[in-house]
Amino acid sequence: MSSTTVLITGATSGFGLASARLFAQDGYSLIITGRRAERLQQLADELKAMVPVHCVTLDVRDAEAVGAMVTELPEAFRNIEVLVNNAGLALGTEPAWEASLDDWHTMIDTNVTGLVNVTHKLLPILREQPKASIINLASVASNWSYPGASVYGGSKAFVAQFSRNLRSDLAGSGVRVTSLEPGMCETEFSVVRFKGDQDKSDNLYKGVNPLLPEDIANIIFWIAQQPAHININSLEVMPSSQAWDNFKVVRQAD
Repeated sequence: MSSTTVLITGATSGFGLASARLFAQDGYSLIITGRRAERLQQLADELKAMVPVHCVTLDVRDAEAVGAMVTELPEAFRNIEVLVNNAGLALGTEPAWEASLDDWHTMIDTNVTGLVNVTHKLLPILREQPKASIINLASVASNWSYPGASVYGGSKAFVAQFSRNLRSDLAGSGVRVTSLEPGMCETEFSVVRFKGDQDKSDNLYKGVNPLLPEDIANIIFWIAQQPAHININSLEVMPSSQAWDNFKVVRQAD
């Protein structure tokens, strides 16, 4: 049984859910957060049979709510050694001039502002630990552009660069920082992106043999388990069926 605690944002589905289960299996105490209270409570009830669990219904975009969560943590859950900044989303695939500005704002508020809110409030606690890890979920979209991802890719590029700069600030402190950058992974991610269109999401992954949430959870767990003198700066991972394509070239008619 581990004597340390893991805090996971966006724990009600996908990478966050799979990670919570994996850390619980290894005996870590868990703080799990998410916006969907019923799902969060179901997960807490499941994991409490194995480890202590503290769940907080939370919208990471709300800085005051994030601050209150940290201030009100029970003493038994204040020894946070691992922060998994998982909460995030993509909305829409339209070209920029057709995209919803509200969708753009939601992605920036969640993927950028939300991650910053949580990280800033947790840094004092993490810096008190002899060894700690901040694992930020970026994306291959932070490194590689594709149509319809102007703001999603930009928001994830922020996560990757924020991780590098944060690592510079924290060098020698015992707090490690990683930007984890997954490619195609079959979760609720695309259902959300396609505004609930399950068929469209299913077609995206058809014949791909994509990554699974458990694959990413295994990598998150491996990063956190590295010895204190090792920092995994960034890690990009794709299914073997995904790779880079040619640069886009638009040819003019003669």
